Amino acid sequence: MTSSNGSRSTLVPATPRQSAVAAATAWNSKDSHGFEGASGGAAARLESAYGADVFSERVMRQRLPKDIFKRMMRTTQLGEALDPEMADIVAAAMKDWAIENGATHYTHWFQPLTGLTAEKHDALSIPDGHGGVLAAFSGSDLVQGETDGSSFPSGGLRATFEARGYTAWDATSPAFLARGEGGVVTLCIPTAFVSWNGEALDKKTPLLRSIDAVAGQALRILKIFGTDVGVSRVITTLGPEQEYFLVDRNLFYARPDLVTCDRTLFGARPPKGQQLEDHYFGSIPARVLAYMAEVERELYRVGVPVKTRHNEVAPGQYEVAPIFENANVACDHQMVLMETLKKVAPRYGLQCILHEKPFAGVNGSGKHNNWSMSTNTGMNLLDPQEQTHTNMQFLTFLCAVIRAVDLHADLLRASIAGASNDHRLGANEAPPAIISIFLGDMLTDIIEQLESGTPKRTLKGGAMDLGARTLPQLPRHSGDRNRTSPFAFTGNKFEFRAVGSSQTSAWPNTVLNTIVAESLDDIATELEKAVGANPSEAKLASAVRAMLQRIIKDHKRVIFNGDGYTQEWHAEAARRGLPNFKDTVEALPALKSKKAVELFKKYKVFTKPELESRFHIFVEKFVKQVSIEAETMVSMARTMILPAALEHQVRLAEAVSTTLAADVECDELRTDLEAFVKLVMRLRSATAKLEAAADHHDADPFAHAKHIKAVVRPAMTELRAAADELESIIAADLWPMPTYRDLLFIK
Repeated sequence: MTSSNGSRSTLVPATPRQSAVAAATAWNSKDSHGFEGASGGAAARLESAYGADVFSERVMRQRLPKDIFKRMMRTTQLGEALDPEMADIVAAAMKDWAIENGATHYTHWFQPLTGLTAEKHDALSIPDGHGGVLAAFSGSDLVQGETDGSSFPSGGLRATFEARGYTAWDATSPAFLARGEGGVVTLCIPTAFVSWNGEALDKKTPLLRSIDAVAGQALRILKIFGTDVGVSRVITTLGPEQEYFLVDRNLFYARPDLVTCDRTLFGARPPKGQQLEDHYFGSIPARVLAYMAEVERELYRVGVPVKTRHNEVAPGQYEVAPIFENANVACDHQMVLMETLKKVAPRYGLQCILHEKPFAGVNGSGKHNNWSMSTNTGMNLLDPQEQTHTNMQFLTFLCAVIRAVDLHADLLRASIAGASNDHRLGANEAPPAIISIFLGDMLTDIIEQLESGTPKRTLKGGAMDLGARTLPQLPRHSGDRNRTSPFAFTGNKFEFRAVGSSQTSAWPNTVLNTIVAESLDDIATELEKAVGANPSEAKLASAVRAMLQRIIKDHKRVIFNGDGYTQEWHAEAARRGLPNFKDTVEALPALKSKKAVELFKKYKVFTKPELESRFHIFVEKFVKQVSIEAETMVSMARTMILPAALEHQVRLAEAVSTTLAADVECDELRTDLEAFVKLVMRLRSATAKLEAAADHHDADPFAHAKHIKAVVRPAMTELRAAADELESIIAADLWPMPTYRDLLFIK
């Protein structure tokens, strides 16, 4: 190649970063109508699209005999046992509906302990031997499936040779159609997954058990208050908000750490991150909005009730939130939502990242777990109502939650533990690892009144005059919100904010349901003894007040309405005796405690072996996840960052020698070279140190986890610090991977 002045120049190949940035820029220059997968026309009316791919109550009403439909509703709505005799009829109707909508295969869709979903596809028809096909989906196919129980994580519940596992139809969560590329349609049947011995190998089975546990105890409370008339079922309800990041797909694949670990292991902070706070609730970029719209269309078809979408705090970060549902269905829908976010993104040249902390220096992502309890008649048991201080039933359920969180804060903390969430919890964008409850001004005032006697008032928020005649007066809530609290009351529900964005909702809700069931059991037992059958109103009020005063006195230490980010709160929490498990290694042993074993066994949520298996699985996952990250760091440092550093070092050395040859003083340039050489040596030393630390094997997985916490993670931090400093010095055309400046800002 010849330069403009006629001299020869060398054609230098583009670095992976340059190629990736160029590809992303080319994609960004596309007209908004050129996105693959865009609808191209007016969206179908929501009424016709919503639930179109769900074997819903509406579809069953149309296709099932009236008596079979009523029996199905008693199972799905009232929690009655499934009648196996009607399986063949339901299966035939489900098969016909699925085939009419293009399905060729069915799968028992389940949630093993990998944290993902699993499926095995079988054809809905088979050859009849005469040149045609016949239906191959019976009631037994619907109710039970079989898969390899030893190839999924079992935590020692199953040996390799003990392979048999079963999937069991969960009739309370509707079947749906999954539409893939090329017009492939599969009937997905939500199922539980258990071993040959009936041990739970999934997230759904314990969740359903915990829902039954809290329902049984809540009904006892309602009976005591005489509000159980017409109530046959109490369910827990859930509305999990999902945060996520989007990056250009070409840039994503130019970063081995993102591809392998779903987070950046290296990356210097860019000049502009989230300092200006201009991304939060800002105008949604056109390409992202088109992506969001298509995600919503797909979710509507399978009945996921998403309602809210917006930019989150960090650049490149977004949120989608559904409305409340039955917790079991909501957990299934949450898995569908995460899969849909990942599946649709490539159609728009994007990659969806669900990791809790993919980028250092900006906010990470959570999954705010909005939880409540409701009766089949529509009564929200955590609704304070107008005169809250007189609503003793609400205060009973409220204090049951307070008691549960205080007694079992260690289990709640363990339920959201994981290698990825470790990077988020306690940072200045996420709740601290200390589990506390925010109640707000109104409820705190009532609790304080109750502790000292009979509450006499409910604080009112009133109205706000905004000062402009054209603006309306706004009703004001009786208390503010607290985003620093891990467990906050937010009007008529509790928001468990510490759940990680990549986690399944089922596990933390299983724990939450079980600990609340235990508190409701304790309260019901005390009140039943105190008041007997048919108590007078005065006797019941006196007994309830005495019971609530005891709970408040014993457990008010967990209530904290202040700033959870401050060091003062950490010191105060320690004085109160609240546990502070800063990471996964500290948090997980709570699952092995005698208290935990007895709790889950009592309410038939986990047997002791099932609970122990979770501990082993979570420890093993932590070890594997961080080990993969460490090996990836070493590889990237050796094969990408070090070569770029050495090339930059050569340039500096040539600049020094050329300057000296011209008889020009260059002391500062020489000093820069010497400092850079030291930094390169620091990178090499840190790389070797991490490699040695990661090359550790221990027969005891938990001992290995402790080694990773004490040795491997500090070595990773040291290597990252050296590499990030080099990134801020090395010439941009030499840096071998997309930077934060490239990754964080979607066009």
